[in-house]
Amino acid sequence: MIPRYSRDRMTAIWTPENRYQTWLDIEILACEAMSQLGLIPPDSLEHIKSRAAFDSDRIDEIEKTTKHDVIAFLTSVTEKVGEDGRFIHMGMTSSDVLDTSFAVLLKQASDILIEDMDQLLETLKRKAFQHKDTVMIGRSHGIHAEPITFGLKMALWYAEMIRNRERLVRAREAVSAGKISGAVGTFSFIDPEVEAYVCRRLGLTPAPISSQIVQRDRHAEFFAVLAIIASSIDKYSQEIRLLQRTEVREAEEYFSPGQKGSSAMPHKRNPVLSENLSGLARLMRSYSLAALEDIPLWHERDISHSSVERVIGPDATILMDFMLGRFTGLVDKLVVYPERMLDNLNRTHGVIFSQMVLLFLIDKGMSREQGYALVQKNAMKAWQEGISFQQLLMQDDEVRSYLSEGELKDVFRIENFLKHVDFIFQRVFGGKPSVSG
Repeated sequence: MIPRYSRDRMTAIWTPENRYQTWLDIEILACEAMSQLGLIPPDSLEHIKSRAAFDSDRIDEIEKTTKHDVIAFLTSVTEKVGEDGRFIHMGMTSSDVLDTSFAVLLKQASDILIEDMDQLLETLKRKAFQHKDTVMIGRSHGIHAEPITFGLKMALWYAEMIRNRERLVRAREAVSAGKISGAVGTFSFIDPEVEAYVCRRLGLTPAPISSQIVQRDRHAEFFAVLAIIASSIDKYSQEIRLLQRTEVREAEEYFSPGQKGSSAMPHKRNPVLSENLSGLARLMRSYSLAALEDIPLWHERDISHSSVERVIGPDATILMDFMLGRFTGLVDKLVVYPERMLDNLNRTHGVIFSQMVLLFLIDKGMSREQGYALVQKNAMKAWQEGISFQQLLMQDDEVRSYLSEGELKDVFRIENFLKHVDFIFQRVFGGKPSVSG
C-alpha cells in the first residue's frame, strides 16, 4: 500500500504563516544571542519572547504603504511587543532573515522529498524482485537486441534513483546555509556569534562568507538536482509509454473501473499518467534554468533573484512531491504481461541469438570477420523471410563444419543471456556479489 501523498505537508511549508513564523523564529533567536552577548537586557528579551507575534492581515495592510515585506513584518511584530521591539532586527538586514528562512524552508521541503524517494525506492525494489526472472527482449535504438528481464529494468531504475537520493541529500546540505552578517556580509553592526547561534539552533551551517545574500550557486545546485530527478522520472515514464503501445503491450498503466481513455473512441487505454509526468518534467527543467539565471547578481546583491525564488521555491518542491507520489503509485499498480513479452521476444525467429552464435564460431577457430558475415547473412534471411534462424544455421554447411547440432542447440538457450542476473541484483540491492561461471 502506497502511503498517503504528502502534498498537504509540502504546501503547508510555503504558506505565509509558516514563512512569517520562520522569520519570527530567526529574529527571536538573534535576540537571544545578542542578550547572551550583553546587548539586550534579560528582561527585555523575556518581554520580546512572550509578546512577539505577527498578524498576516496586518502585514499585508502595512506592506501596501511600505512596499517592503520584511519592514511590514517587523512593524507588525513591534506593534505587539511595544517599546522593547527596538531591539528586534538590531544590526541585521532583510536578507539575513530572508535567506536564512529560505534555507529552513528548503530543508523542510527536502526532508519530505527524501521520504517520497524512499517510498519510490521501496516500490521499485519490490517490483524488481517480483519480475527478476520475467524474461523480455532488450532493445537498442528501439530494435530487438538481446534478452533481459523486466526485473533488471526495475533494478536499473532503482540504482539511478539511489543516486538521485544521494544528490538530493547533498543538495539539501548545500542550501542549508544561513547568514546573519549584515548589509554586505561584513558583520559591521552584528557579532558573528549571533550568526553562529541562530544557524546552530536552526540546524543550518553559517555561510563561510556572504555578501548581502547567501550565494545562489547553492540554490542552483538544489533546483538542478530536482530537474535531474524529474528527468529520471521522465525517462521511466517514456519507457512505460513505449511498452504500452498497442504493437508492444508488454506493460501498461493500471486502468481503473469506469476510467475513460477517449471521448471519441471507447476502446482507448492511454498512458495518461506517464504522459503527464513527462510534461511536468519539462516544467521542472525550466525551474532549474531560472535558478541558474539567479547566480549572476550585481555587486553585493540585487533583487532580481527574489521574484524568481518566490515562484520556483514552492512550485518546484510541490511539483517534485507530486511527481514522486504519482510515479510511485504508477509503478505500484503497473500491469505487466510476461506472455506478451515472450511473444515479442520470439517475433524475430531467433535472430537475437546472433552474437551467441558468432562467439561460438570464434571459439571454434573462425575469424571474427568471417563469422560476422556468415551469421549476418543467415540472420537477415531469417528476419526478412520469417524463417527460423536456428534452422537456417542447421542447414548451413559452413556453420556445421564448426558447430554440431548439439552445440547449436546449446547456443539457443535463453539462460545463456541471464546467468549473471543474481550477480547484478546483488550489486544493486546489497550482499556480496559472486561471479558465476
